Amino acid sequence: MQPTHSSRRILLPVRNWFIVLTLFLALVLNLVPFGRFPGIPDWVALVLAFWCIHQPLKVGMAAGFFLGLAMDVADASVMGQHALAYVLLAFVAAGWSRRVLWFPLAQQAIHVLPMLLGAQLVMLATRMIAGAEFPGVLWFLSGITATLLWTPVTYLLLTPQFQPEDKDVHRPI
Repeated sequence: MQPTHSSRRILLPVRNWFIVLTLFLALVLNLVPFGRFPGIPDWVALVLAFWCIHQPLKVGMAAGFFLGLAMDVADASVMGQHALAYVLLAFVAAGWSRRVLWFPLAQQAIHVLPMLLGAQLVMLATRMIAGAEFPGVLWFLSGITATLLWTPVTYLLLTPQFQPEDKDVHRPI
């Protein structure tokens, strides 16, 4: 069975420093104070899901746990709220990685939507068990926004891995 997408380009191996850099930049983007504006995506969850789908052997639940702890400390939220959600997100994303990559980007986004909403639901349940109030239905808008950003984020994060289209006549491979 052949993939349904039409790309025939071969990707170069991803560099470990690039994965770490993108996860760190996602963490920094999460720390930008946007206030209580609904619809701001959870950048760490989006980039973590991307790398767990594309590189499940390099990025997994440990990365989700440490990024989650960093978000818990930085956000002054219930300790373990983000960590638990990101670990579960990484687990599901790595488990679905082989399936998700067979689909074109629009259908990949449909697969990513329940992952991101599930992570938000875990965070919400953890907060509410600790005594917080329900933030409203608009709180789930950030998962939908992150899903809409799946295609541009995929192109952005895969750009350094694309091999040049033209062959160099001085290199045999």
